[in-house]
Amino acid sequence: MTTTSSYDAFYYRNCVGGDEYKRTRSWLEFNAGIADRIVRDIAPKTMLDAGCGFGFLVEALRERGVDAAGVDVSEYAIQHVHESVRAHCWAGSLVEDLPRMYDAIVSVEVLEHVPAGDAERVIANICAHTSDVLFSSTPFDRKELTHVNVQPPEHWAEQFARHGFFRDVDFDASFITPWAARFRRRHEPVHRIVREYERRYSTLEYERNEIRQKAFELQRQLAEARAPLPQQAWRIVRRLGGRLLRPFR
Repeated sequence: MTTTSSYDAFYYRNCVGGDEYKRTRSWLEFNAGIADRIVRDIAPKTMLDAGCGFGFLVEALRERGVDAAGVDVSEYAIQHVHESVRAHCWAGSLVEDLPRMYDAIVSVEVLEHVPAGDAERVIANICAHTSDVLFSSTPFDRKELTHVNVQPPEHWAEQFARHGFFRDVDFDASFITPWAARFRRRHEPVHRIVREYERRYSTLEYERNEIRQKAFELQRQLAEARAPLPQQAWRIVRRLGGRLLRPFR
């Protein structure tokens, strides 16, 4: 079981992705790219980064005019927030009541660190304070000791649906991670939401079937190209080869 003390200097130096988590150009540029897409495609006036780490995304959002704030369970992380946004970030648990409503809340690679029961409370808390959520939680990487609640995407979709939030199937959130999704509070009748899900599913199903059909065709062509030539064909090839090797006159 992980505790707040698990997220200390050793954790941020060795356990966050492939690179040490610190104020480097790569981490700042990565978060700047996320901020650019959020501003361009969602345009929130207020936003909370739930699990903000060192506050890089909060910093990037505020530079772009968004009234952004951040909360993280790690006091060590909050101590390393840049002074320009330190007043807008605080150490705290996501199961605790948030201070206000937000146009949008983003949570990137957080809930896999939270035990299942608490994770449900976190989602309820997030959903009570916004109508728009950008969410990412790895479905892999169980070898990381703090990953106590690794779940497939459908698990999180079900949890959000309990609060009236459904995936925006037309929003591509892969600029965060390949498995990231946008969940929004929906008021349409369920049959309209089902129609959108089915539209998206069927498109992917058709694409998959076409790709598989093409793969089978390429495999068949490759097998034919690598098949041994019949004995008669080899005699013809040798005869033609002999003629081609004769000197020109």
